Amino acid sequence: MRSTASILHLDLDAFFAAVEQRDKPSLRGKPVIVGGTGGRGVVSTASYEARKYGVGSAMSTREARARCPHAAFLSGRFHAYRDTSRRVMQVLRELSPLVEPLSLDEAFVDLAAAGLPDLEVATVTEAGAELRRRVQEVTGGLTATVGIASSKFLAKVASELDKPDGMTVVPPGTELDLLRPMRVKVIPGVGPATAERLRRAGIHTVAELEAVSEDELVRLLGQAQGHGLWQLARAQDSRPVVAEREAKSISVEGTYDSDLTDRRLMEGLLTRQAREVGARMRKNGSSGRTVTIKVRLHDFTTLSRSSTLTSPTDDGATIARIARALLADLDTTGGVRLLGVGVSGLADWVQEDLFGESGEDEEDEVVIPEPPRRTWPPGADVVHDEMGAGWVWGSGAGVVTVRFETADTPPGPVRSFRADDPALHRLEPPAED
Repeated sequence: MRSTASILHLDLDAFFAAVEQRDKPSLRGKPVIVGGTGGRGVVSTASYEARKYGVGSAMSTREARARCPHAAFLSGRFHAYRDTSRRVMQVLRELSPLVEPLSLDEAFVDLAAAGLPDLEVATVTEAGAELRRRVQEVTGGLTATVGIASSKFLAKVASELDKPDGMTVVPPGTELDLLRPMRVKVIPGVGPATAERLRRAGIHTVAELEAVSEDELVRLLGQAQGHGLWQLARAQDSRPVVAEREAKSISVEGTYDSDLTDRRLMEGLLTRQAREVGARMRKNGSSGRTVTIKVRLHDFTTLSRSSTLTSPTDDGATIARIARALLADLDTTGGVRLLGVGVSGLADWVQEDLFGESGEDEEDEVVIPEPPRRTWPPGADVVHDEMGAGWVWGSGAGVVTVRFETADTPPGPVRSFRADDPALHRLEPPAED
């Protein structure tokens, strides 16, 4: 742990929903929920107006609709989120060369590399306030919450304390005073199962966790987790801010609108995913030894199976053969709603001709039915030849309803058109570099 509060964690507030409210004036100040809008959808982000009704990330869309039926349910516009994220990350890199993005909406920043006159609390507080102002400026009004502390762990914790649009600086020497009253779930890696095991041992707060010996924690939770929690309960975290974070795995997965029961179809999906994983690995110049499949059953039970090779590979056909073999060990008779393939144990070299076979998969190609693409998903950007730019309010029964407004206009009018109206067009996002 550092002797100065010089690690900053920035978290954009309700990011996806905030971008939608920025670009859709009629939704400002109203509940907005971004995620899958179908019967099996999952909430990705809920605006703070929706959170008042108990809606949160990872909740099923069905439950979210029950809790907040008057919210705007949008399918998401990832090109808009990526563009906004890039602007924010550029601002962070202007402050310090050491920026470690964790996702589109959060990152660590090393203030020790920022060229500040000193790292006193007043100085880093001023830097954090200016950073929040700049983020709001370059994003068109989005807010961010900032935590500044002597370690990544404490900075992350601090950024959760004053949401939304706030900042918390933890002065050096006060870290344990902050942590001790908190519930153990504040520590990364303490999920529901670990929290329950700790509860049964009479451990509810960080202070109570701190009082437990390392040997006892290792006995309760295992070597790696027990040792890690023992350290974090004492605010011990020496992880540096790493500007380039190497991927630990490469994976592809898909969720399906109806349960899959055809075994051959599942094998075909895994084969296609494995080929995509292999293509990504070759593009990145990496290879891996451990192949893992992820299977979510009809009852939401999630299973995973892995197999480790003696040497790394980037061959999609090899990955596919292993994935299909792993699937054969699972009982999927009740139906599958999610399939995925991943490769971990990444390396930068490949053992050629691993099994003495060609890289091509010689099995017959499985014909995989594609789900129908929604032409007018809610929230999508559109333009009408006469009315101009707007977004999809809703669609169905051959009709699409559009609200004509943008981030730079007042709330606009709503009009309905035939779904095949030649004057109405989807605005396709710009191609990625």
